[in-house]
Order: sequence, then C-alpha cells, then structure tokens
Amino acid sequence: MSEHLRTALRLAADGLPVLPLRRGKLPFGNCPTCARNACGGRPNMKTAGTCGCLAPCHAWAAATTDPHVIDSPAWAPTWRHAAAVAYHPGGAGLTVVDLDDTAAIAWARATLPATRTVTTTRGEHWIYRGTMPSANAVRPGVDIKSLAAYARWLGNGTGIMAPLPDSVRVLAVKEPAAPRRAPQSLTVPLRDRGGACPHRTPTYLDRGVAMAVQRITEARSGVHATVYRTFLAVLSTHGRCGCLTDAHIGRLFTAAQAKGESPRHCTDAWTNALTTLGL
Repeated sequence: MSEHLRTALRLAADGLPVLPLRRGKLPFGNCPTCARNACGGRPNMKTAGTCGCLAPCHAWAAATTDPHVIDSPAWAPTWRHAAAVAYHPGGAGLTVVDLDDTAAIAWARATLPATRTVTTTRGEHWIYRGTMPSANAVRPGVDIKSLAAYARWLGNGTGIMAPLPDSVRVLAVKEPAAPRRAPQSLTVPLRDRGGACPHRTPTYLDRGVAMAVQRITEARSGVHATVYRTFLAVLSTHGRCGCLTDAHIGRLFTAAQAKGESPRHCTDAWTNALTTLGL
C-alpha cells in the first residue's frame, strides 16, 4: 500500500472526501467513457448526471470517503502514479482560502478572523467551517476552494477552525447587473449603533479601510466588480456596528473614482452592498 493511499484512507475515516492527484497537482484524466464528459457527469456535479464510473473521473466530483472505492482495483493504477492526495472541502463542510504569496497572507491576517492554518509551497491555506461557491482570483493571490473544487492535503495545520465569516463569503459575490435601489445621497450611510466598534480597535478599522483602498487602487481589470466586492467586505465586518464614518467611506469613494468610477456608480455599489447584507 502506497503512502498516498494510506493517507487517503486515514482522511476518509475522518470524514474528508479524497481523490488522488498526479504531477502538477492535477486530477487524473477521465477514462475513455467519461472523456469530454460524454457520460453526462456524476450526480453530485453542478449539472447532475448519471455517471457511475468506478474510476476517479471528474476530478473533485469523484472524491469519496468510501474506503472500498478508494482501495478498489479501479483506483489502484492512479495510486501507483499519484504525486499527492487532495480532498473536496465542500464535501466535508469546509472552505479553504488559498493564499498564494506573502502579500495575500498579510491581507488575510489584517482582514480575516484567525482559523486553522496550513502552510503551502507558496503561502497558506486558511480553513473555515462552512461552505460557499468556489472562485479563483477573488483578489490578488487569493482563491476560494469549497464547493465544486479540490484542495491538496498538506497536513493538519495549526489553530482552531473558525466559522466561515461573511468577509470571506462576499469575496465570491459578483456585482448585481442593475442597481437594486435608485442612487441616493449617502450623507448618513449607516445608522449609528453606538459609534465605537465593539469587536475591533480603531487601529484595526483604519488598517482595514487602508487595505480596502489599496485593493481598489491596485485593480487592473474588473474595477466595477472590485469596487463592489470591496464595499461588501468592509460592510460585512463593520456595517452592523456603526463604526464606519463619512471619512472612512469618503476614502473608499475617492479611491474608486480615481480608478475611473463615477460618483453615481460608487453610490449604487454602496447601496447594493447595504441591501445585499440587509443593512
């Protein structure tokens, strides 16, 4: 029994759906019957199919906790050539924030709640309890792996796993095609709920706003979507406690307009973000 197969069986016993990876951190290719999704795909894929293939076809959709499947003759050839073990985070009720470089790690430490952390080749995986849609490049150096995705197993990591926060969920939210409300003045954008933030220091808030401004400023494409997601991220953390001031919001609007956004679009994006979060 190979080391990767032993690891896979151990993880499956702990409730992680697993699959083998070949060189390059890629799943093994589909068998001839499943090539180009000719079989229609597996029942648990986004578009449910009827594939009953015994081999580990269809990447993350083949991940399983069944030891009889993992150690079956149909999977044996892949384990002989496997370079790593992967797991399906969404199938285990988890979300992985994949941080690819030191800048992304610095952003996470300044923005996201602490959670289980696993060191990777280039950065870190931050693992949260809860699932969400997967998305790549939600910001520079950051991918989200949860539903319909796989993550490479790199060890147990350190720290206590935290619930999936709204500040991660909003990263995968796309800007609505049309504003939900008509443009309006934002002289009082949020109801005052005590002024001081009950769970963040003023220094933390200022740093978070500075990081948000930086994210908008560094956007090279998709500025509309970046502005909207950034507004969502800020509001998801501080929108309910009344600590955001007109000065904070003005900094965000100024950064967006410096990237070519109109005042009306900034107002629409902010209003849509408020509505999305129910504020």
